[in-house]
Amino acid sequence: MATFMLMLDLTVVNVALPDLRNALNADFSGLQWVLDAYALTLAAFLLTGGSLADRLGRKRVFITGFAVFTAASLLCGASTDVLALNLARGLQGVGAAVLFAVGPALLGQEFRGKDRAMAFGVFGGVSGLAIAFGPLIGGALTSGIGWRWIFLVNVPIGVVAIVLSALRIRESREPGTHGVDWVGLVLFSVALGALVLGFLRGEAEGWTSPLILGLFAASALLLAVFVLVERRLGGAGMLDLSLFRNRTFNGISAATLLGNAAGMASIFLEVSYVQNVLGATPWQAGLRFLPLTLVLFVVAAVTGSLTVAVPPRLLVGTAMALMAGGLLAIRLIDVHSGWTAMLPSMLLTGAGMGMFNPPRASVSIGVAEPARAGMAAGMGETFQQVGIAIGIAGFGALFQHRVGDAVAAAVPGLPPGARQAVAAGAGEQVAQGAGALRATVAEAARAAFVHGLSDVLTICAAVAALASAIAFTTLRRSDLHESAVAH
Repeated sequence: MATFMLMLDLTVVNVALPDLRNALNADFSGLQWVLDAYALTLAAFLLTGGSLADRLGRKRVFITGFAVFTAASLLCGASTDVLALNLARGLQGVGAAVLFAVGPALLGQEFRGKDRAMAFGVFGGVSGLAIAFGPLIGGALTSGIGWRWIFLVNVPIGVVAIVLSALRIRESREPGTHGVDWVGLVLFSVALGALVLGFLRGEAEGWTSPLILGLFAASALLLAVFVLVERRLGGAGMLDLSLFRNRTFNGISAATLLGNAAGMASIFLEVSYVQNVLGATPWQAGLRFLPLTLVLFVVAAVTGSLTVAVPPRLLVGTAMALMAGGLLAIRLIDVHSGWTAMLPSMLLTGAGMGMFNPPRASVSIGVAEPARAGMAAGMGETFQQVGIAIGIAGFGALFQHRVGDAVAAAVPGLPPGARQAVAAGAGEQVAQGAGALRATVAEAARAAFVHGLSDVLTICAAVAALASAIAFTTLRRSDLHESAVAH
C-alpha cells in the first residue's frame, strides 16, 4: 500500500499541472516547484529515514513517516496558493523518504528465503504499476472530481495503512543502539539536497551559472566532510562506510543509479511523445502504456520467485540488457508512426524493469547485516532517486537541445522561444501561430521531436547496457549477508 502510494505520487501530479496553474494562478516557476519540492526532500532524507529507523525502531519510524505523508497530503489538497502547496509538497517528500527507506527493511525483517524473494517480487511489480498508472489515475481524478483529489485520495488510504501497520508490523531496531548521529544526518541531507537541487534547476538556471556550480561545489564539500565525520564515529555513525568495500554493494548501487536514470527518463519522454505528438489525453496515454505495465508486473512477480535460485548478477544483468534493447527499439518509430510502433520498445523495456526491481531491492539490503537494514535500504533508495533526478534533468536537457537544433535547422527564422516550446511538446501551438509557415513548422516540429526522442533514447540504451555490464561483472552472492541467502 505504501509503495503504490509513493510511486504513484511521483507521476500522478504531472497531468494536473494545467488545472493547478489555473486554480492557483501559478507561474511556470511555481509549477516547477510543485514537482521539485517533493523530489528534493525525498532524495535528501532517504538515508536519514533508514538510519533513524535502525536506531529508534523501524515500526515506530515507519508509522511516523506514514502520518507525515498523510498529513502533508491533506495540506496539499487544502492549499489555496502555490506557495502553500509547495511547502506541503516538501513535507510530503520527507514522509515519502521515510516510507521508501523503511519499507524494504521491513520486508527483509519479516521474510526469509523464498518468501523474501516473492515479497520483493510483489514490491517491484507494485512499484511499476504505480508508475505506469500514474498518468491514468491522475487524469481520471483531475477530470472527474478536481485536482485536489490527487492529494486527498492519500488521506483515507494513509489512515487505514497506519492502523494496519500498528496492528500487524513487529517492532525491530539495531541491537546495542548508539545515539542518533545528528551531525551526519544534517550533513548528508543538506549535501544530497544541494546535489539534487542542482540537477533539478540546472536547465532553467544554466548549467554553468554561479548558482548551479555553487550547489554542486557545496554538495561535494559537504559529502567530503560527512565521510570524515562518519569515519571518526565508526559504528556510531549513520552510514557504515565498510559497505563501500563490498564489490556487490558498489555494483548494485551503480546499476541502480544508471538503470533508473535511463529508464525513468525514457518513460518521461515517451509519455510526452504520446501526449504531445500523437495527441493522446492523459487517460488515453495511460491506456497506451498498459502493455508495458502488464509485462512489468508479470515479469516482476516471476522474477521474485527466481531470486533465490538464480544468481543476482544474471537477473540484474539480463534485466538491464532487456531494457537497453527496449530503449534502442524506439528507433522503429518515424514521423508517420502510430503508438503501436512503440510496442516492441514497451514490451522489452517493461520486461527489463520488471526483472530489475525485485533483485535490486533484495540485494541492496542483503549486503548488510539485519541490524543495519534500514541504513542499507536508505542508501539503495538514495541511489535510485538520485538516478531519477539525474536522468530526467540530464536527458531532458539533451532532448530539448536536440529538438531545438533540429527545428532551427528546418525553419531558420523560428525564434528561440518557439524552439523551446516545440521541445516542451507545444509544436502544434507554435505551428498555429506561424501563419503561412504553419504546415512547414508543424512537420518540422513533429520530425524534430521524433528524431530527438530516438537519439536520446539511444544514449539511454547505452547507459542501460553499461549498467548491465557492471551487474554481470560485480554482483556476487558470496558478498551477501547470510540472512539474505536461503539455506
